[in-house]
Amino acid sequence: MVAKAVAAYTNVVRDYILLTKPGIVMLVLITALTGMYLAKRGFPDSWLIFWSLLGTGLASAGSAVLNQFFDRDIDAVMSRTKNRPIPSGSVSSVNALLFGVILLTLSLYIMLAFVNPVATFFTVMASFFYVVVYTLALKRRSPLATEIGGISGALPPVIGYTSVTGQFGIEPLILFLIMFVWQPPHFWVLAVKYAEDYRKAGVPTLPVVKGIFQTKVRTLLYTAALFPISLLPTLYGITGKIYFFTAFALSLVYLILTLRFFFSKSSRGMSLFFYSIIYLALLFSVMVFDMVR
Repeated sequence: MVAKAVAAYTNVVRDYILLTKPGIVMLVLITALTGMYLAKRGFPDSWLIFWSLLGTGLASAGSAVLNQFFDRDIDAVMSRTKNRPIPSGSVSSVNALLFGVILLTLSLYIMLAFVNPVATFFTVMASFFYVVVYTLALKRRSPLATEIGGISGALPPVIGYTSVTGQFGIEPLILFLIMFVWQPPHFWVLAVKYAEDYRKAGVPTLPVVKGIFQTKVRTLLYTAALFPISLLPTLYGITGKIYFFTAFALSLVYLILTLRFFFSKSSRGMSLFFYSIIYLALLFSVMVFDMVR
């Protein structure tokens, strides 16, 4: 009996963790910490790091939960998402809604009480663009949801930077641009693979509306644009030569893989999708390592 109760409890905890999309939260925390490190040219006070990352992580998690709450009907139709906690029935929609609201409320309290109003503002904007603009306003209506909704995912380094300085500037803008341009091609590779799923669910992603070829063209254009943007930290004096040559090499590989995806007759490009994640993590890690003090 005890073993069964423990197993049941473990499954519930696992399902609630899955609702928060922990992989995305991890990327959010990495980029937010990079913004903090950039602002201080080193790590700031440990308590500021703790509260800033906790508040940012909870905002990301809460937004992810609310996204799945509002998209539960779409998720139930698509084969890629039908086993998520809400459509599978392991977490009720009411509990998911409450969970998401609680996480976001805690996030905003933490950011206001322990960080600063400017960082809180950008945290609110990140959640607003993801939940309201992307999920509720655009996702079911326009393929522009990917690009406009990308504002949300590009804000974590800005949140990290403003957590330390309390003000916006050119440096966090560069990090924002890297994240903003990275996101659409990262998603479109996945959208191409699951184009039929999105069509069946009535979600007008770019492959559904414009077709696979046009999506590959846009993916290539964004990846090409990311190349020079990724070099801006060194050109602006934020990082040194190690970052410059690493970013150059990583971006060149990214562009080559995208070209291979573009010319491939296959619509599957998961190796490119996974490389895009590795690319971003390495780019920001090396940026921290080679930051000019």
